[in-house]
Amino acid sequence: MSNIKVCIFDLDGTLTDTIRAITHFANLALNKFGMSGFDTDTYKTYVGDGRDKLIHRMLTAHNSDTPELFEKVRDFYDASYENDYLYDTNAYDGIKELLSQLQNRGIKIAVCSNKPDNVVHFVCDNIFGENYFDAVSGVIDGMPVKPDPSTALKIAASLNAKPEECLFLGDTNVDIFTAKNAGMTSVGVLWGFRTRTELVQAGADYIADTPHTILQLIGG
Repeated sequence: MSNIKVCIFDLDGTLTDTIRAITHFANLALNKFGMSGFDTDTYKTYVGDGRDKLIHRMLTAHNSDTPELFEKVRDFYDASYENDYLYDTNAYDGIKELLSQLQNRGIKIAVCSNKPDNVVHFVCDNIFGENYFDAVSGVIDGMPVKPDPSTALKIAASLNAKPEECLFLGDTNVDIFTAKNAGMTSVGVLWGFRTRTELVQAGADYIADTPHTILQLIGG
């Protein structure tokens, strides 16, 4: 894949290990309103489609997904998370080395996440460094979320790359579908929240067992 100019990464479960943080703040919100929490394996199946879908899935499991309770749980979850965006959050082993190697090869790096935009920027700035990525995009109210390809295509255009010159990398079927919808090459990563089976069934072009595998795929 010597024609690759840009690597676009999902954030949670791809660049950063956040499942324990999500579990912590989601369970705080559920407990606040008299509901029991879930374990991290359950949340691995709830995340990937943005914060709103996460909250809906939590409440549906309790047969309590009403508009009023949704707003209360969402607002409490947001307020709690905003107090400590970096709670139990770190880059996965080998990720910083991968990003550095990509930069050394002249490949631009970007982030496309379904987390709120302000959170994505805060996490990226504090874990990787300010302005480390060539482009960073989370979700702003009213904009479409992955697997809609709009944000991925906007990132590619801003970096002067055609879709076929981009790798889109993520740990869920949502990321694979995003890549396909955008006309980009998809790479499913196995160190995140979902399984090889899910990524294969979604139609991932490639599967990466480790961050180093991505360098081998790109070559050069």
